[in-house]
Amino acid sequence: MPPMIDSESDEDEEQIQVSSKETRRHKRELDQDEEDGDDEEGDVKNGPNSSTNRKEHNGKSGKDSKRNGKNPRRNKTSNKALQGSSGGYAWEDEIKRSWDLVPADDEGDMAALAASIVEARKKRTAQKNITPYQRGIIRTLILVLDCSEAMLEKDMRPNRHAMLVQYSIDFVHEFFDQNPISQIGIVSMRNGLAHMISQVSGNPQDHVDALKSIRKQEPKGNPSLQNALEMTRGLLLPVPPHCTKEVLIVFGSLSSTDPGDIHLTIGSLVQESIRVKIIGLSAQVAICRELCKATNYGDESFYKVPLDETHCKELFDEAVTPLPVNKINKGFTLVKMGFPTRIFEEAPTFCTCHSKLLYGGYFCPNCQSKVCSLPMVCPCCDLMLILSTHLARSYHHLMPLKTFSEVPTEQTFPTENCFSCQVRFPTIKNHKTGELLTSSRYRCEDCLKDFCIDCDVFIHEILHNCPGCESKPTIT
Repeated sequence: MPPMIDSESDEDEEQIQVSSKETRRHKRELDQDEEDGDDEEGDVKNGPNSSTNRKEHNGKSGKDSKRNGKNPRRNKTSNKALQGSSGGYAWEDEIKRSWDLVPADDEGDMAALAASIVEARKKRTAQKNITPYQRGIIRTLILVLDCSEAMLEKDMRPNRHAMLVQYSIDFVHEFFDQNPISQIGIVSMRNGLAHMISQVSGNPQDHVDALKSIRKQEPKGNPSLQNALEMTRGLLLPVPPHCTKEVLIVFGSLSSTDPGDIHLTIGSLVQESIRVKIIGLSAQVAICRELCKATNYGDESFYKVPLDETHCKELFDEAVTPLPVNKINKGFTLVKMGFPTRIFEEAPTFCTCHSKLLYGGYFCPNCQSKVCSLPMVCPCCDLMLILSTHLARSYHHLMPLKTFSEVPTEQTFPTENCFSCQVRFPTIKNHKTGELLTSSRYRCEDCLKDFCIDCDVFIHEILHNCPGCESKPTIT
């Protein structure tokens, strides 16, 4: 009976022999490359014999290349491409992650560093321009949104259109919170036409509902900057002279489909003192820069391109603050306003603003017509109807609160608790030296009271009055 032969073991032995031959051949190639490098250095050192050595070297390398079937110069370039920063192969280098770049203490504690980063971010929020300017607190702003195909780009998550609608909703809330006696209208650019999203009014809920309705609409076509400017010009024509006329355009495309000469439209905007500000989501466009420069008395800073989502949100927040009144503008006259009181009725009556049955409302002191909410322009006599709190809230733009100064760590602290919230100040220390990284105290220069960073942001963003200065006793 013939002996049994294990075929699998024979195949394994053949594979091992082949792999060993390949490794030996690869090793010979690497040794040959090193010898080639040494020979080249020797050619430089030998001087007059360098040509002879180079010929011998070329002859040897030519034979080796013919024998191996490979080009040694190609091997050198491939080895250099695979070489890492440490001298070995690129895959042998240490992986550097973004979170590894954050320095930590010896004990691995990053709490102090994280607290200092959060405090620096809040400090940047609280520090704003406090230069007192003459500003128009009664504003009429038209928000123009680009709803063309360019808004389907996903460079801003989830895409430009979804991000734009959400930021616009936040902008409407913030705008009416800081400018309660102002009005907004919304226009969109889609399929080469300008579409009215919401009429000019002072009710923020109407604008928010209109923006939510276009959230599911798919952007289509090309934008028409001229059509949008002509529509905004028509909406701002009945605005009285004591109101500032502003246009905020969010432009995502690189071109505009205009039916006529847009320069004539820009000239009409300049004659009617309509100021345009543009947030460009793509690269800068020449006509947008020219539009902002012409309508803002030569200032090109009103056309900006955001770097990311956070920067885009900051540009929206900048539009909340009223613009300084230019010297070229004419002086404002006295404005007649009405301060109605809320009255409850036993039987429902129709309001003049929405024609709805209501049991109460605000009655105009001039014509006795009923409106739903304030602030609002009376539909019958065009009288501005507001409350005294609305006027007081708009006044902080004219006299902004001073920025609190950070207390140095070298000074002695008079108290350990915040004057406003009475919470103990945090101690952010360096574990190595035990020194304070920051004092976490921000002092008002007028009343010399110390506040924490959270109270500092709240005072400058919401309250607009220093609690320490307001608590001073007054002599009557």
